[in-house]
Amino acid sequence: MENPAGRECHFYYADYHRGSNIQECRLIANNADSARWKPTDCSACPVPDILQANSSPHLVLEGAVVKGFFGFNRHITVSAFCSVHLMDVPTPQVGCSQCAFEKPGLRELFGE
Repeated sequence: MENPAGRECHFYYADYHRGSNIQECRLIANNADSARWKPTDCSACPVPDILQANSSPHLVLEGAVVKGFFGFNRHITVSAFCSVHLMDVPTPQVGCSQCAFEKPGLRELFGE
């Protein structure tokens, strides 16, 4: 679904059917430690870029809205986890290094 910033994100949900007015980010709604999400947070969110760069079904994303000094400079922090190898992924855009190494043809390319 297209978020308020105009980018495609499958974590964003909106329902305006029959008078409903629901907007939510389902990535942040699951995190109790996060600040409350606002539709304006989508403008600087890194999640659509991560989803476009890495389409691995094993990549689990966790996000949180972090408030800055005196509530200014709100931003979204994203952490990633590989559900197959049970390890943290430091760069979600690239993905899990073990999953990339196990792809067919890569071992022959690197000589193993």
